[in-house]
Amino acid sequence: MVFDPCKVAARRAVAIALAMLLFLMPIPGGAAPPKPSAVSSIVKDGRTWHLKVYSAAMGKEVAVDVLRPVDTSRPAPDLYMLNGLDAGEGPMNWQKQTTAIQWLGSKPINVVQPIGGRGSYYTDWDKPDPRLGVNKWKTFLTTELPPLLDRTLHSTGLNALTGLSMSGISVLQLAEAKPGLWKSVAAYSGCAQIADPMGRMFVNLVIGLWAGGNPQNMYGPADSPEWVQNDPLVNAEKLRGTLLYISSGNGLPTPVDIQNYQKQARGGPAGDVNLGLGMIIEAAADQCTHNLQTRLDTLRIPATFQFTPTGTHYWPYWEEALHNSWPLLAQGMGLKG
Repeated sequence: MVFDPCKVAARRAVAIALAMLLFLMPIPGGAAPPKPSAVSSIVKDGRTWHLKVYSAAMGKEVAVDVLRPVDTSRPAPDLYMLNGLDAGEGPMNWQKQTTAIQWLGSKPINVVQPIGGRGSYYTDWDKPDPRLGVNKWKTFLTTELPPLLDRTLHSTGLNALTGLSMSGISVLQLAEAKPGLWKSVAAYSGCAQIADPMGRMFVNLVIGLWAGGNPQNMYGPADSPEWVQNDPLVNAEKLRGTLLYISSGNGLPTPVDIQNYQKQARGGPAGDVNLGLGMIIEAAADQCTHNLQTRLDTLRIPATFQFTPTGTHYWPYWEEALHNSWPLLAQGMGLKG
């Protein structure tokens, strides 16, 4: 056999090319690298920015509305405003039920409103729910969203957080999950306990009756340790160092309340039903809030509590509480009240 160096070199080149091709080809059945969390789009409507933020934890895009400050030439802090049961998906939200967003528009802050998470408690669920889907809101709000907003909005990194009703519990859970992320937290009409029978009854009403989900998909059965691990009252020590404002009414309606409930129901029987529910829910939240006050006092953790002599589970009271809590929220964001 005659040795032909040209043919040998050609065979070697082919072998090297095949090896490189095999190296670059995906392995059959191998998973593609996960898509990272990112701001996927921004639509600017005046000072309001409508963001779409991809959450790797939930595998979907989340809408986030941001009201920018008048002066965007300098960094501003972020005020996160969480909604109640319908989580901004329906008409029962800060934007449509109050003038709070317009009022905050004069402040040198970014007003951040995540949209989505109906009946989720803005927490990480153990399992996907047939009605409520995949919920990993704790991961989204504590890990994914803040750094994206800091880069996109050129924020100062000083954050505050507010929540009402369902999210009046969530904001305390989130503050405990990542101490220091939010310097000040305001919770209005929440029940800051979920591991005891009264607290679980509240959760069952929100998730099961009103949102149509299965509460066991959140933290498991009633005897699961996750209920205790995520109970704001039990874990209140983790609130130390956070500026806290917590408020509730006692459930007693005023004549204006009665008129407003009837007006919303257009004079129908739903007005009386909703009034009764608003009284019961707020009275229960009031008891929970007194329990939290006792717990924080025992731990010697300072907090501002506001108990109104009247008040149902209703938006005008939360808007008033927002105004009252503004000095504390501003302090946490490094602003003058």
